[in-house]
Amino acid sequence: MYGRSRNSPKIHINPRLAETASFEPDDENMEPMTEPIIPGFHPDPSICQVGEGFYLANSSFEYLPGVPIHRSDDLLRWTLIGNALTRSAQTPPNDGVKQSGIYAPTLRHHGSRFWLATTDVTQVMRGQMILVAERAEGPWSDPVFVAGAIGIDPDLVWDEDGVCHLSWKSFPDDAIMSVPIDPVSGTMLEKPRLLWSGTGLAYPEGPHLYRVGEWWYLLVAEGGTERGHAISVARSRSLYEPFDAGPANPILSHRSTDHSVQNTGHGDLIRLPDDSWAMVYLGVRARGVTPHFHVNGRETFLAGIDWVDGWPVVDVDRFPVSAANNSFIDDFATALHARWVSPGNYPSSLARLTPSGLELRSQPGRKSPAMLLARAVDVNWSVDITLNVTEGVARLLLRIDDEHWYGLDIGGGAVEAVLAIGPAVTSVGRRDLDGPMHVTARIRVSLPSGADPLHGAMAPDLIELALVSSDGAVDSFGCFDGRYLSTEVAGGFTGRMWGIEVLHGSIIVKRVAYTGSASPDTVGIDM
Repeated sequence: MYGRSRNSPKIHINPRLAETASFEPDDENMEPMTEPIIPGFHPDPSICQVGEGFYLANSSFEYLPGVPIHRSDDLLRWTLIGNALTRSAQTPPNDGVKQSGIYAPTLRHHGSRFWLATTDVTQVMRGQMILVAERAEGPWSDPVFVAGAIGIDPDLVWDEDGVCHLSWKSFPDDAIMSVPIDPVSGTMLEKPRLLWSGTGLAYPEGPHLYRVGEWWYLLVAEGGTERGHAISVARSRSLYEPFDAGPANPILSHRSTDHSVQNTGHGDLIRLPDDSWAMVYLGVRARGVTPHFHVNGRETFLAGIDWVDGWPVVDVDRFPVSAANNSFIDDFATALHARWVSPGNYPSSLARLTPSGLELRSQPGRKSPAMLLARAVDVNWSVDITLNVTEGVARLLLRIDDEHWYGLDIGGGAVEAVLAIGPAVTSVGRRDLDGPMHVTARIRVSLPSGADPLHGAMAPDLIELALVSSDGAVDSFGCFDGRYLSTEVAGGFTGRMWGIEVLHGSIIVKRVAYTGSASPDTVGIDM
């Protein structure tokens, strides 16, 4: 849980009042490569096709439920249909520690069923875990573990004889290993063998194997998942022979360029119904001054693939992607939407639907915070959350981890705006509450405008914390520099999350109204 001392050092950030602005999605903004197909914290994509539908899984790390699953009919517009890991028998609750939880999954369809392989690093010594489902939205089975397959980023593929092969990034050798297995029991059928150690860049990981013609192709991520991230490829006639590196490796990387999408890597190929090929991969949209700051995490992008002289060649501009309208209103009249997650715990342990709204309860004795959160997916966005805090104290917050967050503490007759940047935690304003304990609080995120034309905006964005009265009047606590809630400052593998934390007692969430625009040109706040 968060602690705050009256003697905590002050954070010297100049609050600026935000001007009223509207957020309208720019559906005409078609930008090749610069717009993700699944925005926000959705890293390590893996894709498969069944019938006319495409299905995609992403990493979820410390957040539960785990492994979000999306579906699309055209590769461009995607819908969240559920999460694969929804109960303790699949992955147990934990302390919600940063960089823990569920790492890169592989999603495949074979023998009329969906298969999912992933790593739970809180149980890493049990080996890679495999689950199966009749439908991608679930329910998914309890996992089996492949004992001895110690590492991360597992891949599943079936050869021409129907034998399943598991590959993964092995610890401690830092190489790609593979072994035939029985995917139902998790039993190894042979001893693991080395496939490839990459081209010599750091951290070869994220392997995916494909049979194309007479060749086996191995796609890997290299260079680390930061600015040096890259995708490389190798091939072999057999899974039992050495793999030879492609002549043009890496086949995708934006390292040492000024491209607006960076950290490109961790790809997965798919053959389309017309026999053309595509690839999903992760990237980040970094903004602000050097070293540039990405705030919404590693997102999922789409590229075309051509085969030239027997090797895949990436075309990042083949699929123009339109910025989606991600706005929604949730009054919690029905079951909790799949967007809602919690660090280290399942939302069902703290949330209960009632006639009055969604009741959230504090969890004394647990190390993981009592939070109900959603991913930040847009560039410009705002959210208004209406709470009843008669029986407790809540925090409306935007966070990247336990030590980097901005929030409004609501309850006990007052609202206090608090900023946490590492060990520096400070109050930046307080308002007394009058009358009933129903409060509407707002987080608003916008790009700076009026920046120095030579150097650009210092901050990637500005974050406003405010109260909204019943007549729509806005009482702002100020706008604060967004770089301190970025991966470049906080570290880690996730991205910004927003939502509610219960600090004490229980509270009722009456309504959540989210308005977003992914277009970077929609609205700005003067610096």
